[in-house]
Amino acid sequence: MVHFKELKLDEKILKAIEQLGYTEPTEVQQKVIPVALEKRDILVKSKTGSGKTAAFATPLCELVDWEENKPQALVLTPTRELAVQVQEDITNIGRYKRIKGLALYGKSPFAKQKLALKQKTHIVVGTPGRVLDHMEKGTLDVSKIEYLVIDEADEMLNMGFLEQVESIIKLLPKERTTMLFSATLSDEIKKLSNKYMRDAVSIEIADSEDHAPDIEHLKYVVKEEQKQAFLEKLTILENPDSCIIFCRTKERVDQLVDALDAKGYTADKIHGGMMQEDRFEVMDEFRKSEFRYLIATDVAARGIDIEDITHVVHFDVPLEQESYVHRTGRTGRAGRSGKSIMLATPHEDKFVKEIEAFIGFEIPAGPEVSDEAISKNRAAFDLKMQEQPELKKSKGEQLNANITKLYFNGGKKKKLRAVDFVGTIAKIEGVSADDIGIITIQDNVTYVEILNGKGPLVLKTMRNTTVKGKQLKVHIAHK
Repeated sequence: MVHFKELKLDEKILKAIEQLGYTEPTEVQQKVIPVALEKRDILVKSKTGSGKTAAFATPLCELVDWEENKPQALVLTPTRELAVQVQEDITNIGRYKRIKGLALYGKSPFAKQKLALKQKTHIVVGTPGRVLDHMEKGTLDVSKIEYLVIDEADEMLNMGFLEQVESIIKLLPKERTTMLFSATLSDEIKKLSNKYMRDAVSIEIADSEDHAPDIEHLKYVVKEEQKQAFLEKLTILENPDSCIIFCRTKERVDQLVDALDAKGYTADKIHGGMMQEDRFEVMDEFRKSEFRYLIATDVAARGIDIEDITHVVHFDVPLEQESYVHRTGRTGRAGRSGKSIMLATPHEDKFVKEIEAFIGFEIPAGPEVSDEAISKNRAAFDLKMQEQPELKKSKGEQLNANITKLYFNGGKKKKLRAVDFVGTIAKIEGVSADDIGIITIQDNVTYVEILNGKGPLVLKTMRNTTVKGKQLKVHIAHK
């Protein structure tokens, strides 16, 4: 068994990884990290849920140079949720190296992102449209980009982002390391890698019996008008702890969440028609287990990395075979078992057969949903509906517990730089530069993260200490 310590990583990165609760690297991490550290191009075929975000985030945090102010790495993701999640993972892994990650995505104020890009940023994560927008407007300087990661490449193609991805690649420095990750390797993806990668190392994580997610696949043939009533019976029978129900359109999502709400289900929804902040909030609450049923369109099939989802229900059969794989990949993560249940109308046989051909096996018909079984399960279901699910902590919570973010009322206009804060704070007795995290300097304010539980000491001392001869107001930053 390989341990992270054997992967020649900086002590600061190992410390963060340990606090995030990672013990030994997954197969994709064992294979990708050493090659990435050698700055080789890599083409990786790996199913979602295999730990691939940390497989590229770890070497990126190791390789970027803290001193450089311009972005050195660019990660492209198909969805906004995934962009934010990857950025959080990078910030957590690079926490003690003070690595600053920034997420760029649409439906979020451009001006705010433009301002953030003026700060020292090591790694940019974003969706192709918004990244290209910033590049073309000159607000994202890519002259120092040494590393490009294309994440979920197959989904990029499905969502029609190939042209934008190619436009971005053409604007990047030729001398760079490129890593491409995909759950499936179509001819188009191979063509993309041949065109833009040099002597790429090919890494394929086999879905061997040992590593294959433990997911039970079932299907039921249900008439369209009986679907909702059948779904209610199914949930009583299955009684999931945490379940995503996929619909084809946002109208269907809205209707179904209202219907389930009226029946007393703890449910919420996510689809492309919602405000981005609302989408993030729903995902955050679902991640913490504040409700059990998430009703979603395929926009949410990607970028949901939640370990404890026990069931996925395809309320509508997906029209794209890949969507079935991506939806199903939301369950059975991190070594847990899961169930994928499809409700197909009698007319959708063609789509079901296409999906079965794509995944390589026939999906068995589910067991009979009898009135007797439902009566037997009703009490347990009602009890679970009334129980408040046990709230879960996020991976980064332990890591962030010892961090205090301080606000100072001075920034660029007072000619203050990050080194001025580091120099002053590191002189405090009992504090070293290793206790200082990410520093964000704006025109009139500065935010400094203090690590290792040293926040109260720094706050107390800095109330009577000048920075570059200036006495600044200091207090704990509001969330």
